[in-house]
Amino acid sequence: MTWYAESDTELNLSESVSRVENNKTILPLCDWTVLKDKGLISSREEYIERVREISFAMAEAGIAESLSKKDVEMLQMVQTLDEIDNVINLLTERAVEWHSSITPEFSKKYSRFNSAKLLHKLSNSENFSMKRVAREIISLTDVRTTLMKDVSKKADAVIPNMSALVGGLVAARLVLRAGGLDEISKMAGSSIQVIGAESALFSHIRTGSSSPKHGIIFQHRRVHNAPKENRGRTARVLASKLAIAARLDLYRGELDAEFIADADKKINAAMGETK
Repeated sequence: MTWYAESDTELNLSESVSRVENNKTILPLCDWTVLKDKGLISSREEYIERVREISFAMAEAGIAESLSKKDVEMLQMVQTLDEIDNVINLLTERAVEWHSSITPEFSKKYSRFNSAKLLHKLSNSENFSMKRVAREIISLTDVRTTLMKDVSKKADAVIPNMSALVGGLVAARLVLRAGGLDEISKMAGSSIQVIGAESALFSHIRTGSSSPKHGIIFQHRRVHNAPKENRGRTARVLASKLAIAARLDLYRGELDAEFIADADKKINAAMGETK
């Protein structure tokens, strides 16, 4: 297969791109002298330029297709949320170190403060700059809270079945770590179960340590609230249902109430509940 047809009397960019895409292959090269003999190009430089044009056109088409997927905005929102979390944590840690450097006795009390109480104290500091920083962190925390709610709403619309099983935020993070809805819909439940636990999984493979029983899905109450002896089973059943839910979300895009009801019963049974 080539990116030109034997019957071509001239080279057409769109037709050349279509030939490559329809055959689901990389851009194949050919002997440029063949094209020269056919009168389609005049030199090797022109041949290279033609291949370059086709490559750029394919890249642009691929980017456009990727950005048109329904989960693109949701994934950007989750990434932004995670970045805000990192910024808040880093700035809070830096502000505490700053305050401790000028108030040594504060370090003894720090361990008893939760972050909200800590930031409130710093926001009333007599040090004007520290006060400004602390108040900016508090403001950013409010932004995070709002964005977190928006992510959950977006997930309810984009991945309704996954969201119904583990909540919008956890579902969105699973999709992000998997590489998108297309990718997670191809994964087995056992793979979804350990998304987010890659380090522990690789350690298990290398050293023979205990294999991880769960990754991100541990954030969901059904897993972390399950009796310890049932957590592995709960995570396994939940992950298997998430694998099905991902396919429903990709190909149907609508909430399947019957599936969710049946999944809930099986997950509750795995947790050891009778309801």
